[in-house]
Amino acid sequence: MKTAKFQLEPLTCPSCIKKIEGKLGRMEGVSEAKVLFHSSKVKAQYDESKVKAKDLEETISNLGYPVQSSKVS
Repeated sequence: MKTAKFQLEPLTCPSCIKKIEGKLGRMEGVSEAKVLFHSSKVKAQYDESKVKAKDLEETISNLGYPVQSSKVS
């Protein structure tokens, strides 16, 4: 399992959390997705044989939440 962390532009509403967590959580290979509203950070654990960090980043961006930076470990 890999962990990807993304720093987003500031989130404006708590419903953003459900939208991002829900979309990432339904992606094949993602075992956990967590959004921290006040710091606008996303942390996702995923199986890199099924999905790539770039796919996660693109999904977040396509939802309308631009990613400012990312880190994979």
